[in-house]
Amino acid sequence: MILSRRMIGSLALTWMPFSQAASEELPLRQLMRLSLFQISVGMAQVLLLGTLNRVMIVEMGVPALVVATMISIPVLVAPFRAVLGHRSDTYRSAIGWKRIPYLWFGSLWQMGGLALMPFALILLSGDQIMGPDWAGEVFAGIAFLMAGLGMHMTQTAGLALAADRATEETRPRVVALLYVMFLVGMGISALIVGFFLRDFDQITLIRVVQACGAMTLVLNVIALWKQEVIRPMTKAEREAPRQTFREAWGLLAAEPGAMRLLAVVMIGTLGFNMQDVLLEPYGGQVLKLPVSMTTLLTASWSFGALVGFIWAARRLAQGATAHRLAARGILIGIVAFTAVLFSALFESKILFFIAALGIGLGSGTFGIATLTVAMMVIVRGASGIALGAWGAAQATAAGLAVFTGGALRDLVAHAADAGYLGALTDPALGYSVVYLTEIGLLFTTLAVLGPLARPGSLFPKKPETGKARIGLSEFPT
Repeated sequence: MILSRRMIGSLALTWMPFSQAASEELPLRQLMRLSLFQISVGMAQVLLLGTLNRVMIVEMGVPALVVATMISIPVLVAPFRAVLGHRSDTYRSAIGWKRIPYLWFGSLWQMGGLALMPFALILLSGDQIMGPDWAGEVFAGIAFLMAGLGMHMTQTAGLALAADRATEETRPRVVALLYVMFLVGMGISALIVGFFLRDFDQITLIRVVQACGAMTLVLNVIALWKQEVIRPMTKAEREAPRQTFREAWGLLAAEPGAMRLLAVVMIGTLGFNMQDVLLEPYGGQVLKLPVSMTTLLTASWSFGALVGFIWAARRLAQGATAHRLAARGILIGIVAFTAVLFSALFESKILFFIAALGIGLGSGTFGIATLTVAMMVIVRGASGIALGAWGAAQATAAGLAVFTGGALRDLVAHAADAGYLGALTDPALGYSVVYLTEIGLLFTTLAVLGPLARPGSLFPKKPETGKARIGLSEFPT
């Protein structure tokens, strides 16, 4: 059966990731060019939290505690995203730019951190013939701080610029599309960087990381070029009193349900993400899965997240309310984590993989639903602080989740090995405590989410048929 042109066009509008994200104010060509800053941020994310993590531990022999400290530095900067967003909201310049200066200086910080990083890591590995012993730790910390600050500044200002230029109707799709590009940047960068570092040596490390720093500046300059309209300001306008961060935060907090939404995002992210570093070790240590099978868990989780997104997107397009979808995602997550616990009890590998898929399904559904709601908080002219607060809540919770999950598992396992828990010595015990904690957090998220369903809450009304279709462009981070 041959698809007609009309059918193909209909499918494209429904499923293509760029469908209906463009508008007169922000044409598709400019939108796609603006999205390049997310490619650079995704590339830096892969380097800081993935590739360099492995290189430092395996090839360079840096202690895991030092590595964990270094990669946690960008997470520590995340809470300041709200401040960075507010500063871009209130920035005054003679030509009227607000976001471009923060995009530019964020790019410089990010590039500078990556330029310094390979040399700092070589010092950190102990390969030095002069200078103090602490030089490696200090310079590596500075490099990670610079790159992390640049990432957060660039992403916050870039998303705010996109939100400023988009219409009320297309804003959620535009911002979500940019997060899709962030994931694309991570995927492509992981493949390219991994390919060039397959035969590791220090010269190659310097070349690859500094090339990524150079690409950061190239991509971001292309992204920001002529994206913000020049609106000349008078001297009186530039010298007029600015709104303080406290005042801006007060206005954001006054939005119905805004603070409760941030609480939902933080607690829900904690609930879904504590398993990030434990799912594969659980499969290997408890269910005795080989490495070749545990690596499939990430694929299973990703597939579940994609299915959850598509299902939630279709339901939203059909008029479903976002808060109900968020609650359903949480319930799916609770069932999935329960299945993980039962997979050890029944020694069922199939149930474990189904549970991994369910965790992705629940988190994907929860993510798109809360993202749809979060976009309703953004007020014209003050999108920076709203997006900064959203990003700060999500990034901070994700970092805390990974640390808390690993620490809690190790603490329980150590207590069991030392005999403090009596006859409880099963290797699954530490993991089980983490999964039970996540189930408790998801139930707490449901309780916090409930009042937002009342009339007059933050959650959007059902879209009118044909006016608010949602496709792959709403994919959450």
